[in-house]
Amino acid sequence: MARMTGDEKHGPAATSTLDALWVLYDRVLRVSPATADAPGRDRFLLSKGHGPMAYYAVLAAKGFFPEAWLPGFGSFDSPLGHHPDRTLIPGVEISSGSLGHGLPLAVGTALGLRALGLTDPNVWVLIGDAELDEGSNHEAIAYAGPAGVERLHTLVIDNSSATHGWPGGIASRFEAAGWSAQTVDGRDHEALHAAYIAPHPGRPRAVVARVEPKND
Repeated sequence: MARMTGDEKHGPAATSTLDALWVLYDRVLRVSPATADAPGRDRFLLSKGHGPMAYYAVLAAKGFFPEAWLPGFGSFDSPLGHHPDRTLIPGVEISSGSLGHGLPLAVGTALGLRALGLTDPNVWVLIGDAELDEGSNHEAIAYAGPAGVERLHTLVIDNSSATHGWPGGIASRFEAAGWSAQTVDGRDHEALHAAYIAPHPGRPRAVVARVEPKND
């Protein structure tokens, strides 16, 4: 990540996600460069697209594109923009960065796969705690729980940048809508992994990864 350049790197937005992303891609997601277009792959949607440096670093480390692309981040002729573009970067499922879009898209993706009879793929979406200021996310949370969208997993990176809060913490917001939810240390790889693979029959899953507060 330190090799990357660019005037608007959104450093805290990226570094806050690095451990959570690495554990997800290294131990959990069933997707690789060879299966990036396979119907049965797991889907990962980065809703927190305004800080994609860690995402790019992990994708490069996993072989989705050459590491030689990284130093050109944000430059005029680089495919690695300040927001990820699904038409330019292998392995990227959605073009993102506008807050509040990723979780609704993930709900639709999970429902679409179910309608097609593809019951094995898991759908993961990473959002920031500040994205929960957006009403579109609350509509998605309120729908997915009662609908029992079991293959849906939401990873919330909590770096204390949200305007609003909830009694009992972010996980309580998901639990109130019928989700399985857990809060863990976002730098603890073993805790992240255990939370990712915890069973949650009949319910969508939310993992809130708490990291150090954002300081700008």
